[in-house]
Amino acid sequence: MNAISELKTLADFPITQRWPAQHPELIQLYSFPTPNGVKVSIALEELGLPYEVHKVTLAAEDVKSEAFLSLNPNNKIPAIIDPNGPEGAPIGLFESGAILIYLAEKAGKLIGSNPVQKAKTLQWLMFQMGGIGPMFGQIGYFHVYAGSAIEDPRPKQRYIDEAKRLLNVLEQELADKEWITGEFSIADIALVPWLQTLEKFYNAVEITGLNDHPNVLAYIERFAARPAVQKGWKTPLLD
Repeated sequence: MNAISELKTLADFPITQRWPAQHPELIQLYSFPTPNGVKVSIALEELGLPYEVHKVTLAAEDVKSEAFLSLNPNNKIPAIIDPNGPEGAPIGLFESGAILIYLAEKAGKLIGSNPVQKAKTLQWLMFQMGGIGPMFGQIGYFHVYAGSAIEDPRPKQRYIDEAKRLLNVLEQELADKEWITGEFSIADIALVPWLQTLEKFYNAVEITGLNDHPNVLAYIERFAARPAVQKGWKTPLLD
């Protein structure tokens, strides 16, 4: 039997020795305010699921610690433990998209009001996971962080061009709707924090032409105005 399947209580998870639970009956969130990290805190706020947050920084002593790796062997935030998982047994999860799906299904909200809407929600969630996230992240690397010292302009330009293409996809899709599937969902919670990074973290509004996409700008503004979004961006710093 897999060791994970033998975990019966929250205290059986080794991560709780490093980040002890004060409220073990609640969902435990291990996160930091990156675009992937705030997806989960925003979702928890929007879904109304009670949770306890533990700040896990991006420093190696946190995300590469034995304690954190015991929950997420891929050493990335966010991760969660739900002490009341399927059939009442605790479950630990990593990967932000998988966590969003799990939480939305647990709450019965924000994953589509019918099977067609659910399929569309998952479609746009995958669009973020496979496109917006990786491409925008590479812009950050080559425009702001370590890759900015690389003299060859081609890698950076590749990701700028792809970001522009993805923004155009969203611009067209949002021409006649407020939210990406027509109703607010975890797809929006996945997408917009990454759109916000162009200004918040990457100083990439101009190079990506974000301001030339009025539908996308209005989408970001609608999202940012939601109280749960505002709280969710701050939550991973509250530990």
